[in-house]
Amino acid sequence: MIKIKQLKGLQDYEDTFIKMENAVTKVVQNKINDQIWFLEHKDIYTAGSSAEINIKNWSKKLPKIIKVNRGGKVTYHGPGQIVIYLIVNLKKRGMGLIDFITKLEEICLEVFYKNKIELVSKKEKNRGLWLKKRDIIKKIIFIGLRYSKGVVYHGLSINFNVDLNLFRKINPCGLDINEISSLDELGIKYNKKKIIKDLKNSLKANF
Repeated sequence: MIKIKQLKGLQDYEDTFIKMENAVTKVVQNKINDQIWFLEHKDIYTAGSSAEINIKNWSKKLPKIIKVNRGGKVTYHGPGQIVIYLIVNLKKRGMGLIDFITKLEEICLEVFYKNKIELVSKKEKNRGLWLKKRDIIKKIIFIGLRYSKGVVYHGLSINFNVDLNLFRKINPCGLDINEISSLDELGIKYNKKKIIKDLKNSLKANF
């Protein structure tokens, strides 16, 4: 059985990362159940394993940037962006990493469609989901994971009403800044609490 946790307030990324690493170790050792955490972070930039950036020369005018062990490039986390961390033993479930990512996308597609928001997948480019509004397609859901010892962790982030000015100081996940957006910027009506509740229910049902 998977355990879902809602972390209240704005979470410090580095503290959360330490807690996540500890939880991963316990999941690998079968000491605790698989975990899913919902939270929002304080302003932070994170650089994944394929990031091409010199952290030492990072601008002091921007929020802190740290190197992390997930896949992907540089991204931003901050208030108004829901982050979902998943710590799941795929080996025990007989599930491959690509199948896991596809399932995450399918869950988000179904939940947002249920909330009358149309998302699309563009697997030929990179994983995650884009919002389609008339002729406009912008990425609002980002996925970055690490797989080790049969367990996958890190997760996905969803741009609800995040500060896009900070997001656009970088090329998030290797994308052009004009390719990313948020539900607020695109003028999408939504019930944040309901979407989060539906995501929790769907993730629990599927994992």
